[in-house]
Amino acid sequence: MNETASAPVAGPANLRASDADRDSTAEVLAAALSEGRLTHEEHSERIDAAYAARTLAELEPLTTDLPESGSLPHPQTPDLARSPDGTENIRTVLAAAERKGRWLVEPRTNVSVLMGSAVLDLREATLAQREVTVQAAILMGTLDVIVPPGVRVVSRASEVLGTTSVDTDRGADPAAPTVVITGSSWLSTIVAKTKEPKPVKAAKRKRGRR
Repeated sequence: MNETASAPVAGPANLRASDADRDSTAEVLAAALSEGRLTHEEHSERIDAAYAARTLAELEPLTTDLPESGSLPHPQTPDLARSPDGTENIRTVLAAAERKGRWLVEPRTNVSVLMGSAVLDLREATLAQREVTVQAAILMGTLDVIVPPGVRVVSRASEVLGTTSVDTDRGADPAAPTVVITGSSWLSTIVAKTKEPKPVKAAKRKRGRR
């Protein structure tokens, strides 16, 4: 009696991953970072792998040792909690504003500067999704955007008697996490640059008395 071999059926894990699948994985990783379950180095490695993944099978191992973002036993820290509308507003007049350290970059960040300066340091930040937007309105001021290696910066901002300089890794993977700068500047300067993350300082050991 002849038996006919059936063709192998592709399982769900072998399905192509969508942008929504990658963003969902990134949210779990962001929550794990905020809870201290992942170091910044581990988070960075997994985020890169998530946005490079082509199938669900490649995404699965990135979160198998982590709880789902909705079932974390502890709430997120305020700096890593998403706003209801996915935006953050930063305004400064005749002053300086700075965002640095651990913070969540919302899908859209509105930056308004009047005769002052604003610095967005993303080296220890977590992007809420693969591509985030910085909407700038700069009048006689400056905006500095600092990103770690592996993060792309694309400028679509227009300037009037001003300058926009993007000194980042132009050869970065187009699928890498991306910051898009839009908006306008008047008599102002917008600068985007890549810097290595600050080294983690080792805790000083207390010496016992003899």
